Amino acid sequence: TSPFTFRKLAGCTLFITGASRGIGKAIALKAAKDGANIVIAAKTAETHPTLPGTIYTAAAEIEAAGGKALPCIVNVREEQQIINAVEKAVKTFGGIDILVNNASAISLTGTLETETKKVNLMMEVNVRGTYLTSKTCLPYLRKSRNPHILNLSPPMNLNPMWFKNHCAYTISKYGMSMCVLGMAEEFRGEVAVNALWPKTAIHTAAMDMLGGAGIEKQCRKTDIIADAAYCILTKPKSFTGNFIIDEDLLREEGVKDFDAYAIMPG
Repeated sequence: TSPFTFRKLAGCTLFITGASRGIGKAIALKAAKDGANIVIAAKTAETHPTLPGTIYTAAAEIEAAGGKALPCIVNVREEQQIINAVEKAVKTFGGIDILVNNASAISLTGTLETETKKVNLMMEVNVRGTYLTSKTCLPYLRKSRNPHILNLSPPMNLNPMWFKNHCAYTISKYGMSMCVLGMAEEFRGEVAVNALWPKTAIHTAAMDMLGGAGIEKQCRKTDIIADAAYCILTKPKSFTGNFIIDEDLLREEGVKDFDAYAIMPG
């Protein structure tokens, strides 16, 4: 691209939960190419035995891509950690323009197979964590020129098929979607609030853990979600209350070749 290409997120500050790896990090790197400031609000500070990446390795990648990074240890179950990170972000970068609620816990298990501590984890990270992070960022988002909240959560579909195999997980993800429904209306005209969800499985460490060996053949790369997120976050704040599927949005934006996003084309 020519050096004169308008970099839409240049100078914007993004607060991204769960940005040390996977989809959160992919969204961060896409914004970093514009020269954005990224607050990496995630809990992995020390190398995890099985999962790649820490907030510090993600920070190094973001800086290398052209952004500014602020790694913050944040477990979204701990309200004080959220508050501290938001205050540090505002002190460092002067404000917050975009919040991406990406941190999530997942257990695709039936009701009798889901341990109580897993239920608590999903409810506390997905629903309560998203709600509290939004609540903490909103006073600063309202001061931004084009503020956005983006939740990585699905369109709400009450077909029992989405509930029967993993009731607790679906409830927790729909809780995030209900935050979109409520906050988009509550802050209409002030802050855009939208949801983004992939059409296919996305290849991340979480997916390897869930699907086991060979699962990646059925997956797309995180790039498709990062491109769709960038599309949403660069729209005016009047674009709000939408439940977006990555492929549908990118088709509308003129993308024709989806094989580029496939781990195994075809």
